[in-house]
Amino acid sequence: MPVYPAVALLLGCAMSSSVPRTKSLVRAGNIFLAMLCSFALASMLLLLAHVWNLPTPGDISDALSSKAEASYTLSLGHMGDLTLASFAYLRRPLVLACIAMLIGIGGLLRLKQNGRVLAVAVMMVVFFHAAQLALVTFDPYLSSRALAEALLQSPPGKLITSDQYYPFSSVFFYAHAKTYLLNGRINNLEYGSYAPGAPHVFLDDADLLRMWQSEPHCYLLVEHEFLPAIERVIGAHNFKTLKESGGKFLLSNG
Repeated sequence: MPVYPAVALLLGCAMSSSVPRTKSLVRAGNIFLAMLCSFALASMLLLLAHVWNLPTPGDISDALSSKAEASYTLSLGHMGDLTLASFAYLRRPLVLACIAMLIGIGGLLRLKQNGRVLAVAVMMVVFFHAAQLALVTFDPYLSSRALAEALLQSPPGKLITSDQYYPFSSVFFYAHAKTYLLNGRINNLEYGSYAPGAPHVFLDDADLLRMWQSEPHCYLLVEHEFLPAIERVIGAHNFKTLKESGGKFLLSNG
């Protein structure tokens, strides 16, 4: 998505060029752009045909394929998580993107130069909106804002994060909260955790059970894959699910 404005500016500069030497290149570029839009349109229509009648229970995280070995710190690291079923949750953005491509193709093939520029501009605006809709659909998977909102609406208490804090970093931002880390002595946090005077924020299973039973309000952030291990420690019936979003849970002891 960050590249879209740059592409729009490059297209605008090329299409508005008045240098005679570049006019033939602009015409060739118009044809190439129309072909590119046609290919994108055909691909999106094929996707829509495959997923139009697929059910969409829950949110998009239910249809994605998360890989433990994937490097999500890299650009487009989540591209590998996409499955065919996940595009069923993206039907609205896909339809809007198809409309954008149709506007661009029609303008490039049927209008004169100034009209082509306007058509491509409208196409990019509509496509930006489609990309924004897709980003909103991915919000439960990429963000923990819904969990933070549920935490803010709950009574104050101790907050614990299972495993690493990275998957829930937006909770601490939105809720202005500090957290304990359950079995979180890993990666770059391990070194400082053993330093003299380091705060006691790293918990093991025994610490979790003690806090869960003694604190009046205790909250636990956990991903779906770690939920069975949590149930073995605190008991399958000794917690309440306050919020589930994107395969992540906010649990409470009361």
